[in-house]
This record gives sequence, structure tokens and C-alpha cells, in this order.
Amino acid sequence: MPTELYYHHCSSDLVGWLELCASGVGVRSVSFCDAPAAPVICSSRPIMDRLIAELDDYFSGRPTNFSVPLDIASGSDFQRRVWQQLTTIPYGETRSYGQIAAALGKPSAGRAVGSANRSNCIAIVIPCHRVVRADGSLGGYASGVHIKEKLLRLEGVSL
Repeated sequence: MPTELYYHHCSSDLVGWLELCASGVGVRSVSFCDAPAAPVICSSRPIMDRLIAELDDYFSGRPTNFSVPLDIASGSDFQRRVWQQLTTIPYGETRSYGQIAAALGKPSAGRAVGSANRSNCIAIVIPCHRVVRADGSLGGYASGVHIKEKLLRLEGVSL
């Protein structure tokens, strides 16, 4: 039986429109998007309601430890391990690609960590924006470095 998915579009003054997707198990995706022709608002679902509330807190500048459950339906074992490691980076802090690789017991896998970050489909909640180059420069971000910079500044990270 196919999993029923729920969608919601919301906007933030900081980064623009987000498309949220959740199942009855957890969040499937948080994606940056262009403004929808008509906002899609799902009927009240506990997981979606919790995600929206936590994102509202985050964009209000309140340090947020996302606690909404995740329903990761894609990714290799390594990608999932990277994404799990990213969730341990505290609000307002950064880690280098190499530090993430080392924490996974694969110290030479910094580029693979970068590749896993690019495949992260749950932006902000799985905070790939908190991963920077070893020299402290921003590195890349799938939705644009300007978005990464805004998210880090919101969290009080000195750039």
C-alpha cells in the first residue's frame, strides 16, 4: 500500500518559499522553491503541524533543536549516516566536511560528505548548512550559498 504524503507551502522573509512534505511517520522533505501558484495547505496533521511550529521558531531566531520525526525514504547507508551526524551539530555552530568524515570513522571522506550534503532532501531540519570548508569559508550549498549564509547569520555564526 503506497504511503500517503502531505504537502504544505510556507514562506519565510529570510529565505522565501519552502515546500514541506511529510508522511504519517515523519518529515520526508523540506525544499526551497519558487512561490507556488496557489499555496498548498494540508489538513491538520500532527507531524506537519509540529514541523511548521518548529520552523516558525527557527525563523523567529529562537535556537531550535528540531525534534520532529523524520521519514527518510532515500539515500545510501553512508548518506544516512552523514545526515544523522549533521543533526548533532548544535544551533549556531559549524563543522567542516573533514570533521564530519572523521566523526564517521572515514577521515578521508570529506568529498563524500559534501556529496551527501548535496543529496539532503530535508533542508534546515538536517542542517547541512552548518557544514563549511576546513578554512572556515562557506563552501557550496545546493540551494545557493546566499541561502546558506542567511541561515548561518540567523544562527549567529560569524562569517
